[in-house]
Amino acid sequence: MQHGSTSNRPLAGYLALAGAASIWGGMYVVSKYALDFVPPFTLLWLRYVVGFAVLFALVTRSGLRQPLLNDCRTFMSIGFIGYFVSVGLQFIGTRLSSAHMGAILTSASPAFIVVFARTMLGERLSVRKVLSVVLASFGVLVVVGWESGDGAGSRALLGNLALLGAAGTWALLSVLARRASASYPPLVTTAYAIFWAAIFTTPAMVLEWRYLPVQGLDRPIVWLAIAYLGVVATAGAFFLWNKGLQLVEAGVGSVFFFLQPVVGALLGWLILGEHLGSSFFAGGALILGGVLLVSLPVRKRARLATEGDAE
Repeated sequence: MQHGSTSNRPLAGYLALAGAASIWGGMYVVSKYALDFVPPFTLLWLRYVVGFAVLFALVTRSGLRQPLLNDCRTFMSIGFIGYFVSVGLQFIGTRLSSAHMGAILTSASPAFIVVFARTMLGERLSVRKVLSVVLASFGVLVVVGWESGDGAGSRALLGNLALLGAAGTWALLSVLARRASASYPPLVTTAYAIFWAAIFTTPAMVLEWRYLPVQGLDRPIVWLAIAYLGVVATAGAFFLWNKGLQLVEAGVGSVFFFLQPVVGALLGWLILGEHLGSSFFAGGALILGGVLLVSLPVRKRARLATEGDAE
C-alpha cells in the first residue's frame, strides 16, 4: 500500500501543477471583462480577500496546525514576493510593454525556478530539466511570436525589465513554497501567504483609487467574475500549484508553467472566437514535448523502483 501511494506522488503532483497552469491560462478571459470595471490592484485585492476567506474556512474546518508566530516571516515572504511583487510587476510590465512581450518574458519563470531550486534547495540540475525548459521556452516564442514592445523606447525597456522581475520573483515564490511544504500543508501555506498578500496590496489599491475609478459594482456579473477569480483562480489554483510543488521537485514542476499560454489561446479560440494559426499548434507541440520530456522519465523511474521493491 505504501509503495502505491509513493509511486502515485509524481502523477498527483503533475496533475495539480497542470490544473493550476490551466486555470491561470484561462483566467484572462474572465479578467478581461472584470478589468473593464475594476482597476488592477483593486481586482487583485478583491481576489485575495475572497481567496483567503475560502482557504481560512477550509483550514479551520480541517483542524490543521496554525502557523507559529516565528513562522510568520515565511508566509509574509511568499505573500510579498510572489503574490504582491510578482503580480504587481506583471501588471506594470504589460502596461508599459505589450501583452505578447508579457507572455514571452513571464514564461522565463521556469528557467529561474530551475536555478533557484539548485542553489536554494540543492536539487540536481539534470540534462532533462534543462532541455525541457529550453524546448518549452522555444515553444512559447513560436506560440506568441517575438516583438520588441510597443515602440515606446525607454518605456518598453522599463516594461520588459518589470516583466523579467515578475518572472524571477514568481520563481522565488515557487522555491519558497516548496521549502515551506516541509513544515506546513499546502492549504495552510497558501491561506496565510494570500492573507499577507492582501495586506501588502491594500496601499497600492488605495493609491490606485486616486487615478482609476471603480465601476460596475451594481452588476451581478462583475461580482460573479470576482468570485470566480477569488475562489477558483486564486484559492484553487494557488493551492494546486503549492500542492504540486510539495509532491515533485521544483525544477521538474516548473515546466508545467508553460501550459498557461496554450490553455489561454485555446479558451480564447473557444470562447472569444480568436484566431489560431499554425504557429499555435507548432509551439503548443513543443511546449507539450517539454512537459513530457521532464515528466515521463520521472514516472518511469518511480514505477521501476516500485517493481524492484516488490521483487
